Amino acid sequence: MSETPVELEPQLSVQSLSQPEPERGLQSLPLFQLPLPTQDPHQLQQQSQLQPELQQQQLLESNLEHQAKPGWIKHQRLLLFLLGFFFFTAILGLIFYMQHNLHTESSHNAVMPCVTPACQWASSYLSTSTDPFTQPCDYFLFTCGSDRLSSESGGRQRGQGIPGHPQNQKEKRLKEQRDRRRPTQDKILSRKTVLLQYLRKILETNDSSGSSAVQKTKEFYHSCLDTKSIETAGIEPFLTLIQKLGGWAVSGQWNKTDFNSTLGLLMRDYATFPFFNLYVGKDPNETAHGMTKRYIQIDQPDLLIPIEWNSKTQKSEAKTETLRPFLASCQRYLALLGSPQSRSMIHVGMFISLSSELAVAASPLHYRLLKGQLHQRMTIKELQKQAPAIDWLGCLQIAFHPLSLSEDDYVLLHNLPYIIQMSHIINKWLNTHELSSTSGSLHTYMVLNLLHTMMPAMDARFSETAKNFSLALGNAAEEVPRWKRCVLDTERGFDSVLTHLLSQRTAHREAEKIIENVFAAFKSQLHELKWTDRKSFRLVMKKVYSLIPKLWTTEEISGEDELDLPFSKVTVSTQSFFSNYIQLLSLWQKRRSKLLKAQKEAADILSVTPLLLGNELLFPMGMFIPPIFHPTYPKAMNYGAAGFLIAKDIFHLLIPEIYSHSETVHAVGECVWTHYINVTEKAGRDGVSWISAKQQQEVWVQYSALQVSLQAYHQSLSQDPSDTSLSGLSHTRLLLTSFSQVNCDADPYHHSMPLEPSFLIAVICAKSNLCPISLQCSIKPQENSSQTC
Repeated sequence: MSETPVELEPQLSVQSLSQPEPERGLQSLPLFQLPLPTQDPHQLQQQSQLQPELQQQQLLESNLEHQAKPGWIKHQRLLLFLLGFFFFTAILGLIFYMQHNLHTESSHNAVMPCVTPACQWASSYLSTSTDPFTQPCDYFLFTCGSDRLSSESGGRQRGQGIPGHPQNQKEKRLKEQRDRRRPTQDKILSRKTVLLQYLRKILETNDSSGSSAVQKTKEFYHSCLDTKSIETAGIEPFLTLIQKLGGWAVSGQWNKTDFNSTLGLLMRDYATFPFFNLYVGKDPNETAHGMTKRYIQIDQPDLLIPIEWNSKTQKSEAKTETLRPFLASCQRYLALLGSPQSRSMIHVGMFISLSSELAVAASPLHYRLLKGQLHQRMTIKELQKQAPAIDWLGCLQIAFHPLSLSEDDYVLLHNLPYIIQMSHIINKWLNTHELSSTSGSLHTYMVLNLLHTMMPAMDARFSETAKNFSLALGNAAEEVPRWKRCVLDTERGFDSVLTHLLSQRTAHREAEKIIENVFAAFKSQLHELKWTDRKSFRLVMKKVYSLIPKLWTTEEISGEDELDLPFSKVTVSTQSFFSNYIQLLSLWQKRRSKLLKAQKEAADILSVTPLLLGNELLFPMGMFIPPIFHPTYPKAMNYGAAGFLIAKDIFHLLIPEIYSHSETVHAVGECVWTHYINVTEKAGRDGVSWISAKQQQEVWVQYSALQVSLQAYHQSLSQDPSDTSLSGLSHTRLLLTSFSQVNCDADPYHHSMPLEPSFLIAVICAKSNLCPISLQCSIKPQENSSQTC
């Protein structure tokens, strides 16, 4: 308190000196003419005697003051001018700020609409989709349109909630009400299907291209769709193919071709592997040390005969109840190929007998993994000694032509006991005169395997027979649409052309930018986590900061000639899909041969999730296609859909390191689940107070991914504040609405999500003022609650 007068004193003196002179004179006099309470005559006399002296003293002070006044007046006027100028400038600045602020708020509220064709389609799509902001709380009782746990199911399906919670009549009624509100479009999103639909659109676009490879690719696809021509051709194309291979004993015309030569031709020209599988891949033991060399890998085949694993005998076996429908299907195939039933019976019997012997030697993957039978390395020379019935070097040279192989080259085996036993079986059948030369059972076995390879290019009677056999085994597989099968077949042979066409339509710069911003926001999110110890945090961050996120693309093609060269000898017929399919199989095997010597990992056009390759975090082009991403979409829409999926995939790739070293995963999962239980109990659901660790993890992943996408979007606005919108929605609402359209993504982890992912919007809006409007199902913070998600 004692310092206050000291600070105010100079201000008071300055104020008195700064006033105009007349006012100062008027104010100074009363100081000396204050009325006194009592004065006697003697005092008055003394005062009158002192008056002349006082007046004389005042006159002296006045003269001195007037002498010092001219210099001070100049400073006083300058000071007044500066004060006035600064005051006037401040008023102008305040007015300008208020006008600018009002203009900015107005521009934010009145967002610019996006009117591109892609945006018009997206706007129409959003108008028919569910708006999470307007849904009542019972909307979140069921995830992605699936039922909760029912008493008949005996298990938990997608979104079935907590195991053990019965589904009562009230829940059924709520679901019926919710299903009526929810459009049929709101299904579990399969990114793979979205990509295939986009590739289908590319293949069906009639744009003029000077590339012969592009034209051949589209002609192949359209010939695959032409089922009328396939039905008209019937069985003749396959019978002609059999004659090309030397005939077969079923028809009574077989040239007794060499076993190993026929086997090599089947593998090279028809991608058929009746006795063992061939593919190309890396050795995981070397990959762990940074080596990228690829090897020929030899595995047991995909046997046609149905078998089951007997855990007691540790062997595979064929059961009688499955052999009956298998026998019937084999007889049906031979009948369709024109073989009389009297002759076909013996060949079907031999085929099943040989298949059964091979099946006994096969074993499931989990057993081979347990026994350490995967990726066993040996040279071709060593393999020849172990399984001499196969001419390994000769067959592999034919299959991987024109690559040069030697007996000292290494191969990797995934079931050596099967390969050894398979060699014994083949030797037995080859050396038994009655079986080999009279009936040609090994050759018939190979031809029937070829039939299954060629079945997609044959008339519907063969596929119907295969379907009926599958149903007889109790397998009710969903039928794949014809267009989807044709897109997948086209990719098998013309992958480089499709990759080129997709790359042309991918907005590389925009995709790279969203990857960069999301990854930066992801790293920022890791800093916010509560780690168990400082060392773990440093190890995780060291790994994360060593990663290089990038768009997964192939090397740029210099021109159409380079694109056309690999397909220069391919002739596509518009009338014969069968002949086109044979060329496809040959192209597929050549693709494997090329992969064996490739130095760089080729972009996988069908991939829709990122790949961690060394220190590179590769995001495939298939992640950046409509309706998930488009360069003309509002940035808010791209970050709400593609940004969320990118963030979620990154979390899933690195979850082992994060989950084991952070306490936040459990806390956030429990927090979100508590909010969900509180809300849905009010909506008519009896809540359960716990979820498993796996479910907590998935809740945290999706909640954190949504936070990352929001942060990445705001980061993009700091770089470029301009953005458009759809349907008049604010940017934040558009982002969250866009997220709600893709959150039911059918990835390997979606079964672990115990609640409707759109509910995360309510949690996000409850903890911040981001949301422009309140949700109909809003979360109100509880009193005395310190829990924040």
